[in-house]
Parts: sequence; structure tokens; C-alpha cells
Amino acid sequence: MAVADVALRPICIESVHWQNQQLGLGSYPSESILIYLTVNGVVTPMRVLESDSIASVKMRIQTCKGIGGNKKQKLVFGGRELARNDSLIKDYGVSAGNVLHLVLRLSDLIFIVVRTTYGKEFEFQIDRHRNVGYLKQHIKKKGKGFVDSEDQELFRCGEKLDDQKFFNDICKSDDDDVIHLVIKESAKVKATPIRKDEDVELSVVAATTSDSVSVGENQIQIPAGVDFWLEPIIVNPKINFFPFLWDMINSTFDGLQKGNHPIRSSEGTGGTYFMQDSTGMEYVSVFKPMDEEPMAVNNPRGLPVSSNGEGLKRGTKVGEGAFREVAAYVLDHPKAGRRMVSGEAIGFAGVPPTAMVKCLHKAFNNPEGYDCSSNYIKIGSLQVFMDNDGNCEDLGPGAFSVEEVHKITVLDIRMANADRHAGNILFKREAGGKTSLIPIDHGYCLPEKFEDCTFDWLYWPQASQPYSPETVDYIKSLDAEEDIELLKYYGWDVSLECARTLRVSTMLLKKGVERGLSPYAIGSIMCRENLNKESVIEEIICEAQESLLPGYEESEFLESVSQIMNSRLEKLRK
Repeated sequence: MAVADVALRPICIESVHWQNQQLGLGSYPSESILIYLTVNGVVTPMRVLESDSIASVKMRIQTCKGIGGNKKQKLVFGGRELARNDSLIKDYGVSAGNVLHLVLRLSDLIFIVVRTTYGKEFEFQIDRHRNVGYLKQHIKKKGKGFVDSEDQELFRCGEKLDDQKFFNDICKSDDDDVIHLVIKESAKVKATPIRKDEDVELSVVAATTSDSVSVGENQIQIPAGVDFWLEPIIVNPKINFFPFLWDMINSTFDGLQKGNHPIRSSEGTGGTYFMQDSTGMEYVSVFKPMDEEPMAVNNPRGLPVSSNGEGLKRGTKVGEGAFREVAAYVLDHPKAGRRMVSGEAIGFAGVPPTAMVKCLHKAFNNPEGYDCSSNYIKIGSLQVFMDNDGNCEDLGPGAFSVEEVHKITVLDIRMANADRHAGNILFKREAGGKTSLIPIDHGYCLPEKFEDCTFDWLYWPQASQPYSPETVDYIKSLDAEEDIELLKYYGWDVSLECARTLRVSTMLLKKGVERGLSPYAIGSIMCRENLNKESVIEEIICEAQESLLPGYEESEFLESVSQIMNSRLEKLRK
């Protein structure tokens, strides 16, 4: 991920002609403003109008020389992502002299061509954050038909590559996606055997028998000589911490113990770390520290610290993203019933198993330095890494079944997701030609208000199809009150506003399917047409509040919402 400061300021009249020539953008009216895009130290000026849409600004960035043709951009201004492409830049309050942040999401994969001394060539595609030793392990798997002996060294342009060197450092630029290497006989490369007596069984006893503890209490005993740590946060000792969650924690612990460092992703606007297994060959989990979330104090992307505690999305708070990640998993109930009864790892929508943990490692972002004491413990969400073939930005929506899309729509509507885009839906090609979808990144679900609800799937053709009877039955089984109590049972002290969001969104989903409405029809009620026009659900909430006397009970408010919603939905059905 590359983070760029974008400064907006007036431009001197005499410099307009030269800069327009440099950018190839022609003449601009006098009311235009100049933005400066800084990427990796390279500053490129670009003229825009305050009446330009966010989409047109992003398109202009893509066509600018020196910026690159990367389409995966995020613009952030005043602590808020400029997410609505059809809204005008002035709608977000952007004017001359303001500062924006440009985030470019770069691909982690690079293409490597390896040639043997006998002239044979083989191709590999690996994560650019892997090291040379990792590639050697894959070369060894090719067998004797590829490697002439177990002794191998890799060279690039005559220079021997050290096993610990990362390919991200070998690449000379972001465009250097193809690397040519030569393999020669020299030194032995063997996988480190995993001995039984070296395995560590992690067992954590709850520190308290009360139903709630502060996750900010980081004081734990770290064994002498250990510079890493990982343990789950079990707020309520009555909770059944499932075996598949222990498997995730133990596998991650084993990887850290073997010296396999967390690898920070280049995607996203916060600190996200891929955790490796004991062999260093596979990812087993994904860790997101609370203090590295967007606009948090230790955010590694260069975003400003929130001045009022609000997150990038309206109605969310900085530092609560980890709770929301866990909440999305807890509330993704399996078809067979609540997970606490069924014991199933994967729920209806396919949210990967997720838990709150404490983790210590020097690879995390610690701007003020690091030592292996409990003071540097990070608290965050740990999620099972799901094997996948890419995300939905890589394929058109036509590649997915109606059933797979619908399960995502149920989750997003119910959770009032404020950040559902094609990039955070993974896909996996299964045996038999089926493609399954895996929803990730739920740090902006259950906001305190509906203002920023956005669903990329809204205009996918599958969203216009009616729900199947099986999906309708699942929706009918949902109970917002039970879900709120469940979240409290897991340790999240759900605010009145977040609880209200869950109640209203679940109400809308259930009432919508009762009337045979499609995901598109229901989702359109929750999402704004543009930045300045309230959504239908916002209008319903406002009308309900205005119809009640001051000091009303929550039950009265919900009853008023229900009646107004019924009226709106009946008109929509007609």
C-alpha cells in the first residue's frame, strides 16, 4: 500500500499554461483548483474542478503520467473516505487549501522466471513480501526434473540472493512485476523438520470469573527469553471457545515460535498482518491490531489521527473495528441454528472464524520503538486465513451464482455494512466448477447511523432476483434481541445506537422478504442515492423520531419505525 498526501491549494495564473501542458489536460476555467499527488516522494500536480465527481477525479489520477494506472484507489479527506464515486468533490467539503490522502492498493503478487544451468525455465507467482528462502522451498517441490541437485543458489544479474532477502526489496519499482533469476549449484537448501517435542500447546486460563473485563488490561506474564506472544481474550469464561478457534491460535503461535514473522499486507487503510504457519509456507490467520486501524495512533498508512474519535465511516469509532470483525462472525449464524448449539465453524454467509486476541511481535507498527514486554502487547481481531483465488474485483459479477451473492446481501443488510465493495469479497473455485464467495473486512459493520451504508453488489444482476425459500426461512429465523444479548455475552458492550441499527436493519430485512422484495429493493432502502440525499431508512427513522414526544422509550421508537416502514414497503410493492 502506498499512501500519498494530496494538498489542494490555489495556483498562480502564470503557471497554468505550463502545468496544463505537462499534464495534457488542456485549458481549465479560472475557478479550478490544483491538487498535488505525492507517491513515494514523487510530486505530480493535477487540476480539478470543485464540481468534478469523485469518479472523475480518480479517473484523472489514473491517466496522469507518473502516478500509474492503478484503479484501486481510495481518497480520504478530513478523516472520511470519499467513497461515493457519483458524488461531487465539493459535496465532501473539499476546497482549495485542504489536504487529502491518496491510498493506492498495489498487487502483492509478482511473477518470477527461474532458469537452470541447463537452460530450463520455470515460472512461479508468489507474494512480493516473501523471501528468497520461501521460493527455494517451492523450487525444491518441483523435484529432480527441475533442480539438478539439492544444492542451489539464486542469482539475479550476477548477484547472489541471500535467503532472508525479501522480493519486495529486490523489486526496483512497483512496475517490476517480472523477475528473472538463475539457479546454480552451491549450497544445500532443506526444509527445517518440525519435531514433535518442539510443538507448543497453548493453554490460557481466564484471569477472572466475572462476565466482563477491560481488554485494555495488557499485563501478562511473558516467559523469559521469548520475544513474541499470542493468547485469546476470553471475556466470559462461560463461552465455549471452539476447537477450530484453538487450532487457528495454536497454528499461529507455532509459526511465531518458528521465527516466521507477521507480514503486513499492502492492501487496506489500516495495519493488517498475515500470520504464517510453522513451515513458513502457508498463511493461517490475519491479525488486525486496534491501535493500527485507520486514523488510530499507530496507523502505518500515514492517515491523520482522528480528532473526535470517529472512524473513516460515519457512525463508527476508531479502535472498535476489531469488535465489529468478531461481531460479524458471531452473528453469522449457521443454517442449523446458533453456533453455540450447532458447533459449526462457518455460518450462512461464510464469514471466516474470528476471535479477539492479544499478540506481541516486533514486526507490528511501533513508531516509538519496541521491546518484548507486556507494554507492547497489541489487542485486535485474529481471523482464519481463507484459501482463495482472488477477490471480486478480478472477475465480473456474472461469474457468481445467485445463491452465493444472496448470502452476502443478507449479511450486509442485516449488519448495515458501511464498507462492502468487490475488493473485500474473496472467491474460491471449488471442485465441480462452483465458485464460492467469502466476505471479509467487517470493521465498519453495525455503525451507529446509516449514513455511509454502501453495497457494491446492489447493481449486480443477482441482486434483482428474489430470495430462495431456503434463504427466506433463514431470514425469518433471525432475532435482533437475541443477537444483541449474544454480543454482550461475548464481551461487546453494545451501544444503544449500534443496537438500534441492528434492530432496524433486521426489521427491514424480515419485512422486505415477507413482501417478496429482492435484495436490490431492500438494499436500495438502506443506501443513499448520493451524498446529500438521505436514504429511505434514514427518512423513516427521522419521521419516527418526530412523531414521538421527548423522553420516549426505545420500544415506542421501534414500534413507530415498524408502522412507518410497513407503509413505505406497501407503496414500494405496489
